[in-house]
Formats: sequence, C-alpha cells, structure tokens
Amino acid sequence: MVNAKIMIVDDDPDYIKVIKAILEKEQYTVVTASDKTEGMEKIRAEKPDLAILDVMMHAWQDGFEMSRQLKKDPHLKNMPVLMLTAVENRTGIGFKSTAGDPTWLPVDVFLDKPIEPDVLLAEVKKLLSNKAENGTGI
Repeated sequence: MVNAKIMIVDDDPDYIKVIKAILEKEQYTVVTASDKTEGMEKIRAEKPDLAILDVMMHAWQDGFEMSRQLKKDPHLKNMPVLMLTAVENRTGIGFKSTAGDPTWLPVDVFLDKPIEPDVLLAEVKKLLSNKAENGTGI
C-alpha cells in the first residue's frame, strides 16, 4: 500500500526511533505514541492503515487491552494490528499461539523483539496488502 500510515505505540523511545527509521526508509508515514491512552487518541485522529503495538508499556497488559479496544470499535476493527514485543523474553510466557483469538489476543501478527528489519517489513507489507485486497479500512 503506497504511502500507508503506520502507528507505533511503545513506551521505549529508542525502540520507536529504530522502528520508525526502518518504516520511513520504505516511504511509510509514521505516527507514534508512548502509551495506550495517547495511542488511542492518535489512532482516532490520524486514522492509520496499521498499528504496531508493544504489550508491556506503563502497565504490563496495556498492549493487550489496546488491541481489544481497537477490535471492538466499529470504526477501527478492520485496521491490522501487529504486536511487537519482548514479553516472552521478560516473562518466559509465550503468546504467539493465542494471536488472533478474538477475546484474548485480537491481533493479526505477533512478533518478538528484537526483530530483523526485513522480517518486520515483510509482515507490514503482507498486512497492508491483505487490507488493500479486502478493501477494509477505518
């Protein structure tokens, strides 16, 4: 999707800077937020084509809660959500097997940090392509 807008919500400013640089190099427009509240406000205002969320922000479950809010909102539910997190490294608990579950973890893709740029870009392109093919949007 040409000129797609991507929202990154993560409480680590250094990680935001790295992911933003990777995406902008590929000509994506990037909007950022450092927590769930700011992220939801900016998503409603900016209407991005894709959201990349961390799990553990100010509270350990912020990313989970945000993904549920997005998928319950009739205006936002079709926006692809990519969860990019180090939660398994920090807690030893894996969540990949529950990714996509509409109640527990309603995200389209769940990836672990650290991530290789080519892996991230491939997933972003796939999600945006699927969105364009399905004609869904917010």
